[in-house]
Amino acid sequence: MAKRVVVTGMGMVSPLGTGVQKNWEAVIAGKSGIGRITKFDPSPFSSQIAGEVKDFDPSDFMDKQEIRRFDVFIHYAMASAKMAMADSSLRVDASNADRVGCVTGSGLGGLGMLEHYHQVLMEKGPRRISPFFIPGIIANMAPGLIAIEFGAMGPNLSIETACAASTHAIGESFRMIREGMCDAMITGGAEAVITPLALGGFCSMKSLSTRNDDPEKASRPFDLDRDGFIMGEGAGILVLEELEHALSRGAPIYAEVVGYGLSGDAHHVSAPHPEGAGAVLCMRMALAFAGMKPEEVDCINAHGTSTKLNDAAENRAIKAVFGEHASKIAVSSTKSMTGHLLGGAGGLEAIFSVLTLKEGIIPPTINYETPDPECDLDYVPNVARRAAVSTVMSNSFGFGGTNGSLLFKRYEPEG
Repeated sequence: MAKRVVVTGMGMVSPLGTGVQKNWEAVIAGKSGIGRITKFDPSPFSSQIAGEVKDFDPSDFMDKQEIRRFDVFIHYAMASAKMAMADSSLRVDASNADRVGCVTGSGLGGLGMLEHYHQVLMEKGPRRISPFFIPGIIANMAPGLIAIEFGAMGPNLSIETACAASTHAIGESFRMIREGMCDAMITGGAEAVITPLALGGFCSMKSLSTRNDDPEKASRPFDLDRDGFIMGEGAGILVLEELEHALSRGAPIYAEVVGYGLSGDAHHVSAPHPEGAGAVLCMRMALAFAGMKPEEVDCINAHGTSTKLNDAAENRAIKAVFGEHASKIAVSSTKSMTGHLLGGAGGLEAIFSVLTLKEGIIPPTINYETPDPECDLDYVPNVARRAAVSTVMSNSFGFGGTNGSLLFKRYEPEG
């Protein structure tokens, strides 16, 4: 018999702040975390704005030696994991170490450190490359270091599926617990690639907004005047737990994970299928996994990147999956405030989905000013909405046509 899986802990770092409460307060207030890039001089680039993490001090979570040795995305992942584990009060010891695992997602891994040591190589030669360079940049060092910190000896994986990576990480962790492989998983994802090389690459693709003079209004998912996404950085980590295990130790239960879908577009390396065919399959799979009807979904935390093609394709996909009910679903994109965390987006947005259930408040899509005929759903424009929400879907779609959807439900003891 399949196990029930619940969320018992959460931690996050984003352009809106460090910690779940600070992020949630900013999101429901409709605040933007987007500004001019300060990490380097962005003036040579067509897009000069991003969602940078501003109030984060890695020394609050890691010692100086660890900070030096590992890329920033690992700092964010470790900090978020520590906050999530403290929130859940989950203890790992010899009695349960093999039943607790860690799966996280990241799109590009330690690109910042890679750029740094390439410069060291060119300017000072190979002898000046740190012996910690390789461990410091690889994507699987995030779950590896988290597991080392907490002694979690269960399944340990890193998923690198572009902008769907964190959603896939959470989904696979959900399946592992559901199928009895483990009792608890530390999961989510992190990204920190606001670097010259990444910015230049996305600018060359013409993927990014160039609304440089008005950064707080640059991310405008589903709005007619959207002109590209905004890079963001940070992490979102959750503790998932088998229900009886959580109840036995009196853990806080925020929500239940009930569905997971994943699919491929088989269409294009970077553009979505114009009709959202892969997204349709993905959302339908999540519903079937949960044994739910489309009309049972109240809210969707959309992929909603603020690009012309993605937003329109997601809109079509939602209408294809939900039919007449699509017009009754609140579809909000928190990327309008955080920017796009790429491989870390799904972790952050899963937490916002859980909080929507817990608090009964649907985050807004800010900067929604001019309706687009191709995007004709209820986007919760500009102001958060109080509502009785029982089920939330969270969508993430990535380059290569990879798709992931999660379904979260308000926890009911009787099921």
